[in-house]
Amino acid sequence: MLELMLMGKSQRNKGYRGEYRLVKLLQRAGIPAKRVPLSGATSFQKGDVVIGKDTGEVKVRRNGFKQIYRWLEEHKYLFIKADRKEYLVVMRLKDFIRLWKEGGQNE
Repeated sequence: MLELMLMGKSQRNKGYRGEYRLVKLLQRAGIPAKRVPLSGATSFQKGDVVIGKDTGEVKVRRNGFKQIYRWLEEHKYLFIKADRKEYLVVMRLKDFIRLWKEGGQNE
């Protein structure tokens, strides 16, 4: 709840819009997704969206991910890793949807 109290109304609205739009895109693609209400305000459900049985976090920034988009211009996937942490995979939504439909979902 403290996070929500420290966040301005325009930031909350921007976050809500990002979550809502992602869920609608996934649902239109036939992927069972739903937004977690008050996701940052309670300990009930961690994450912003539920996709199948998994949760996801949604981050929206005006220019904060510019370099990630540059790296993805010529590649389908971006693998990133911090020291002593596991690899992460960044991909376009259309590639995630394709993988999900090909059997990557967890039903």
